Amino acid sequence: MEFSVEFYTSQAGRCPVYEFLEELKASDPADHAAVLRGLAKLRDRRYHHAPLSKALGDDLFELRHVGRLNTRVLWFFVKGRRIVAVHGIRNKGQAIPTGDLGTARSRMRDWQKRFRA
Repeated sequence: MEFSVEFYTSQAGRCPVYEFLEELKASDPADHAAVLRGLAKLRDRRYHHAPLSKALGDDLFELRHVGRLNTRVLWFFVKGRRIVAVHGIRNKGQAIPTGDLGTARSRMRDWQKRFRA
């Protein structure tokens, strides 16, 4: 079962995950490549669990990559075998900061409001 992976775009036309990946590409090309491989793996449902992915609650998940810094892309499922990536972060700790979770949930709700029937 193949899934598609797409990036959230705001009403203003910004694509925060793409911007995050571009910054990561400039600052840490090896981690950038690893995250892109992880996103590609998400197309296969066998990778929708640890160690690559983890449920965060409220229909939100994370793609996890451990490197110099922990790199995460937060995402959710959509009907029709689709995944929408909404937020990317890097941090030293294991926990995702509350503000980043709030940002991801807000983007998820915005996407659902604009694109769900």
